[in-house]
Amino acid sequence: MPMSIIHRVARNTFAMFLSNILSLILGFAYAAYSARYLGPDRYGIIGTALALTSLFGFFLDLGLGQLMVREVARNKSLALKYAGNIAAIKLLLTGLTFGIIVLTVNLLGYPDATKHVVYIITLSIIINTFSSLINSLFQALEKIVYISVYTALNSALMLAGAYVAIREGWSVIGFAFIYLSASVICFAYSLSMLSWKFFRPTLKADIKFWRPALQEASSFGLTALFVSIYYWLAPVMLSSMKGNEAVGWYNAAFRLFLILLILPSILNMSLYPLMSRFYVTAVDSLRLAYEKYFKYMAILAIPIGIGTTLLADRIIDLIFGKAFSNSAIALRILVWSSVFIFLGNAPNRLLEASNKQFTLTKITGICAAMNVILNLALIPRYSFVGTSFSSLITELVAMLLGYISCVKLGHSLTSGAIYGIIKIIIASFLMGLFIILLRDLNLLVLISLSALFYFIMLYLLGGFDTKDIEMLKDLLNFILCRKKADQPAEGIARDPR
Repeated sequence: MPMSIIHRVARNTFAMFLSNILSLILGFAYAAYSARYLGPDRYGIIGTALALTSLFGFFLDLGLGQLMVREVARNKSLALKYAGNIAAIKLLLTGLTFGIIVLTVNLLGYPDATKHVVYIITLSIIINTFSSLINSLFQALEKIVYISVYTALNSALMLAGAYVAIREGWSVIGFAFIYLSASVICFAYSLSMLSWKFFRPTLKADIKFWRPALQEASSFGLTALFVSIYYWLAPVMLSSMKGNEAVGWYNAAFRLFLILLILPSILNMSLYPLMSRFYVTAVDSLRLAYEKYFKYMAILAIPIGIGTTLLADRIIDLIFGKAFSNSAIALRILVWSSVFIFLGNAPNRLLEASNKQFTLTKITGICAAMNVILNLALIPRYSFVGTSFSSLITELVAMLLGYISCVKLGHSLTSGAIYGIIKIIIASFLMGLFIILLRDLNLLVLISLSALFYFIMLYLLGGFDTKDIEMLKDLLNFILCRKKADQPAEGIARDPR
C-alpha cells in the first residue's frame, strides 16, 4: 500500500480516534446522568422510543448512503449528482416514515407520554438522515475530520442538554427534545461545512438516475433493514411483553453496547472508501487492507470483551447506580455481541466493496429471522437476559457467515494473520489475570492500567509487525508535523455562487 495512502488512513483514523474517544467519554456521562435521573421505568420509555424510530429509520435511507460512499469513493466527480438526487429521494421518504411510525405506536396502544416521546424523536431521526447523507459524502471524499467534529458536537450537545434537563426538572418528554435540538444544530454544522468547503447542495430530480440507484442500493437497504430488526425490534418486543422497567435495565447495557460500536466506525470511515477503490484498482492492496482491518478490530474487541465481563457490575454501578444493578448480566452478554460485530466488520465491508452486497443481505436476512424467533422463545421466560442472549447468538452467526463468504471469494486470513490473532487472545487473557489480581483498585485506574498492561504484553509477544509500526510512525509524524488545511476534494469543484 503506497505511503501516501497510509498517511491518509493514519490522518483520518487519528481524527476519528480523537473525536470518538471524546464521544465515548461524553456518551458515558450522558448515559449516567440521564439514566440516574429518569430511573429504569422512564429510561425504558426513551429506550422504547429510540428502538421504534431506529427500526423504521430504514425507510429514510434504503441503502442509498452506503451506495454513494462506494461509488463516489471510486469517482469523486459523481458527488454532486449523487448528493442532490439522494437528498430529493430522502425528502419524499420522510412523510412516509413519519406516517408509519405514528400508525405503529397507535396500533400498539402505548400511553400518551410514550407516543409524544416517539413523535419528537422521530423528527430527530428525520433530521439525522440528512446529516448522515452529508457525512456519507465526507466519508466518500475521505474528509473524515468533518465527521469527527460532528460526532463530538452531537455528544457534547446531548450531555449539555441532559445537564439542563436535570437542573430544571424536565419530564421524559423534555429529554426527547434534547435529541431533536442536538439533531438540528448538528445538521446546521454539516450543511455549513459542505457549503463552505465543497459545494452548495441543490436538490436534483433525475428520474433516470433514481431507478437504477434504488435498484443498486436495494441490497444495502435490505441489509440495513435486517440489522435494524435484530438491533431494535428486541426492545420493542421486550416492552410489549415485560414492560418499561425491563426495557430500562436492558437499555442501560444496550446504551453501553452502542457506545462501544463507535470504535469500529473509526477504521470503517477510513478504510471502506479505500477498499471500494482498491477493488477496481489494486487487488493486493484490497487483500492487505482487509487483513489489517480484521487484525485491528481483534486488537480492540477481545480485551474489551474480557475486561467488561470481569468488571460489568462495577461499570454499571459507577455509571447508572444501584437501581440498574440488574443490567450487569445483560452487559456481560452484550459485550460479546460487540466483539463479534467488531470481528465481522472487515468481512462485511469487503463484501460491500467487492459488489457482493447481496451476499451480505442474505446473511443479515437469515440472522434477522433467527433473532426474532430467539426473542419470541427467550423473552417470555428470561426477560431482558433472553434478549441479550438472542443478540449474542445472532452476531456470532453473522460474523461466521460473513467470514465464510469472504473465504469463498478467495479472501481467507493468512497463517500469519491467524497467528497474530492467537497472540491477541493470549495478551487479552493475561490482562484478564491482571484485572482479577488488582480488582479492588479504583475502577478508572484499573481500566487504564489494564489497557497499558495489555498493549505491553501484545508488543512483547510480537503482535505488531513492520507495517503496523510504519503506520504508527506515520501517524506520529502527522501529529507532530500537521499538514496544511484541507483543500476541496479532487474532482469536486466549488459552487461558483
